[in-house]
Amino acid sequence: MRETWVVGAATTRFGRLPESAREAATRVSLAALDAAGMQPREIGHTFVSNCFGVAERQVHLGPLVNTGLGIPEVPSASIESACSSSSAGLHEAFVRVAGGFDDAVLVVGAERLSHLDTLRSTSFFAMGADYPFETRNGATFPGLYATIANAHRHAFGTKEEELGAIAVKNHANAARNPHAHFQKEISLATYLASPVIASPLRLYDCCPFSDGAAAVVVAARETTPRPASEPLVIRASARSGSIADLQDRPELTGLPATRLAAAKAFRQAGLSAKEVSFLEVHDCFTIAEILALEDLGFFPKGEAARAGAEGITARDGSLPVNPSGGLKAKGHPVAATGVSQVVEVFEQFNHRAGARQVPSLETALTHNVGATGGSCSVHLFGHR
Repeated sequence: MRETWVVGAATTRFGRLPESAREAATRVSLAALDAAGMQPREIGHTFVSNCFGVAERQVHLGPLVNTGLGIPEVPSASIESACSSSSAGLHEAFVRVAGGFDDAVLVVGAERLSHLDTLRSTSFFAMGADYPFETRNGATFPGLYATIANAHRHAFGTKEEELGAIAVKNHANAARNPHAHFQKEISLATYLASPVIASPLRLYDCCPFSDGAAAVVVAARETTPRPASEPLVIRASARSGSIADLQDRPELTGLPATRLAAAKAFRQAGLSAKEVSFLEVHDCFTIAEILALEDLGFFPKGEAARAGAEGITARDGSLPVNPSGGLKAKGHPVAATGVSQVVEVFEQFNHRAGARQVPSLETALTHNVGATGGSCSVHLFGHR
């Protein structure tokens, strides 16, 4: 396989978009190409993710984005894998470039739901679960992740203060991120005073509904001799899945898809968890960050919550986790989230992260989950 790079990346601010997902996707695609020092005509394929286009009465977004870029003849494909959609698109881009099918591929994710009320937005989100067995019976994602949190609490004694420490950390990171939905810090007291959404999860355990778009350009090293930015070498690109429904899983204290994807990724890269400098993990709820750190192999089962409370995963800790603020505070525009994690890695490796800059960078990992773990993508990145 050819050595494959991320050579350009861009994102909107997450929160409320003043434009359609189509317009935002086109805008960040142009910005990512500019960061790469490339022209649209150099792109051989595009992968576009937009889970809830029906909310804007617009699906089949790829040809529209390509037309906006001036490359309507370039093939596109829509990639849907719930919250892990654009990271699944990144995997497909990696396969095409590493395999020699294309020299450069654009991956973009975009989402816009802010024009809907909370009930309708929640209904769209719940489509990522099993409708007959979960959604129709009232199991929204806060309820499903609360079930997981209760299982973890009963198995390992996870405390609400430990969940709160994750929320406090990620809000502190997002306060330093101009792309973030929530650019404000919170205290543990504020967390503990917030209302319960689905016990034991409180308001500040839950990520927001966000609009946003993010894009990356993936290219072969041999065809990109002088990249405009410091590229990310894709050391590994791995995906896996697991049983979609919680009631059918043998245990609820972890996500099997994460464990499988992580094992594949570390094997591909010839690396171990000890060699990773920082992580962007899928923390749609605070318990999800704990599960991710344990399933990825960074902490034994039952110990990640304590590590967070002790500051190990803080931006200036020994293992920075979600310096962007994560889904929890940076925001979660579903189809854009996976690529936005890569944008954060790109900005960190190019020393453009400002006040949230991680000081020591050798290898970074991104982890992106679909729904409650039916899908998962893990990517590892390093220097050229």
